[in-house]
Amino acid sequence: MKTHVTPSSRAGENFGRQEGSGGLWDSLKKAAFILGSGIFLLAAFGNSVTWHLQRFWGASGDFWQTQWTKFYQLFGGNEWALFFVGTMILPTVAFWLFNAVLMFADSTGKPSFITRYRIQVDKNNPVDPVKLRHAVKTVAYNQVFLSMPMVWVAFLVMKWRGNPCSLELPTFHQVLIEMAFCGLLEEASHRPCLLEGHMSTCTHTNRLFHHPAIYKHIHKIHHEWTAPIGVVSLYAHPVEHVLSNMLPALMGPILLGSHLTTTSLWFTIALLVTTVSHCGYHLPLLPSPEFHDFHHLKFNQCYGVLGVLDRLHGTDTVFKQTKAYERHVLLLGLTPLMESIPDPPKKLK
Repeated sequence: MKTHVTPSSRAGENFGRQEGSGGLWDSLKKAAFILGSGIFLLAAFGNSVTWHLQRFWGASGDFWQTQWTKFYQLFGGNEWALFFVGTMILPTVAFWLFNAVLMFADSTGKPSFITRYRIQVDKNNPVDPVKLRHAVKTVAYNQVFLSMPMVWVAFLVMKWRGNPCSLELPTFHQVLIEMAFCGLLEEASHRPCLLEGHMSTCTHTNRLFHHPAIYKHIHKIHHEWTAPIGVVSLYAHPVEHVLSNMLPALMGPILLGSHLTTTSLWFTIALLVTTVSHCGYHLPLLPSPEFHDFHHLKFNQCYGVLGVLDRLHGTDTVFKQTKAYERHVLLLGLTPLMESIPDPPKKLK
C-alpha cells in the first residue's frame, strides 16, 4: 500500500521539527500537570469521599460487603461463574445497552437531544444499515469467540497467583489506586511511537497494525468507519481485538491481582469510555470524542487519548489547526459545539 504525503502532512512535519526542544518541554509539563493533578485529587478527596460513602450507606459502612456476600452465596461460591458474570456479562450488558441507544439514534435520527450533537453532521445520518449489521456481527463474534476465552485464561492466571473472588472486598482507596494504574497502563500501551528514527503510525500493542505492509490486512478494518459510531469501538480484526483491545485492559488486573469487583468495574468503565470516544456525538458532560473522531477522519493524526505524545511526535499538528481542536472540551451547556464553534464555510470549487 502506497503512502501518500499531502502538503498538510508535510506542513505538520515541519511544524513538529520547528518546535524542537520547546515542544518536548511543553509536553513534559503537560504530562506532569495531568499526573500531578490526579495524585493531588486522590490525596485531597480520598478520605472525604470514603467518609461520605460510608455515611451514605450506613454507620457500619458494611453495605457493599453485605451485597457482595449475598452475591457470592447466590452462586454457591462457584468462583468461575462469579468471575464470568463480573468480567463478561455485566460489562457486556452495559456496553450493549449504551450502544442500543446510540444505534437507535444513528438509525432513526431520533431523539433530537442526542442527534443534534453529531460531530460529522453529514455522515451516518442515517447510518448505513448493511454496514451497521456487519459491525454488530463482527463485535459479537469478537466478544464470544475471543474475549470469553481470554477471560477464562485471565481467571486461571489470577486464581493461580491469588484469590480474585475473595469474600473480603478491597478498600475504597485500593480500588481508586488500582483503577488509576489500569488506566495509565492501558494509556501507555496505546501511544504513538518512533520507529527507525522517523515518525511512525504505530502503537506499542499494535506496532505492526499501521505498518504499510500489513495495515490493509488488519487495522484497515477498524478504519473502514471514517465517521465512527459507538459499536465500532470493538469493530476490529481478530488479531487486533486480542492484542489491542483485550490485552491492554487485562494486563492491569492480572499484574495487580485485582479483586473481581475492581476488575468488573474497570472493564465496564473502559468499555463505556471507548464507546464514548467512538460514538460520533459530542454530548454534554461526557468526555470529548473530538480527538479520536478526528483520528478516524484523517487516519494519520491523533493516535492517543491524552494527546501528550501526539504533541511530542507532531501527530496533532493538523488537528490543532481545525475547529475540531477548539471544540475538544467538556461541553457544560446544552448548545451543540457545532453551533457555537461552527466549521468555516466550504470554499466553492
